[in-house]
Amino acid sequence: MTTESKDTTATAKTSATPPQSEFADARYADMGRKHLAQLSSGDINGWLDAFADDAIFYWSAGDSLAGKTAIAKYWTERRTKVIDSLRFSKDIWLPLKVNRPQQGPDVPGNWLLGWYMVDVKYKNGKKLTFWVHSDLHYNNNDKIDRYIQYIDREPIVKALGK
Repeated sequence: MTTESKDTTATAKTSATPPQSEFADARYADMGRKHLAQLSSGDINGWLDAFADDAIFYWSAGDSLAGKTAIAKYWTERRTKVIDSLRFSKDIWLPLKVNRPQQGPDVPGNWLLGWYMVDVKYKNGKKLTFWVHSDLHYNNNDKIDRYIQYIDREPIVKALGK
């Protein structure tokens, strides 16, 4: 008795439609590591070089900074007048290329998703350790044009006595 077998192995067919998303170039993870190292060391100008002029920095609470100038003003003041020391550790990076958005804010293009622990000491002597999740979108010139940071700001507000 002969039975006909069906080939169930993957074929070399290439779909004309790219997947909704796929891994992006690993260099974006290197860019993310460098970005955090610059902020940690106090190299605000180096850190700001990664941003596009029209970048928007969003926090999960809904507030934001619009434009590189506003981002520069906030983070320069924050890093020099509020934060004494800043260290990032246990970082995890996922570079992702979105080909077709599902539903905002996943606009097409290259994204870098990052998770990391933050150890911060404020100028008032208070110290905090917490986790942050950040989503960075890069424009066609590999500059960050969207930076979304998911963070619980309540402990920070409390530590700063505000």
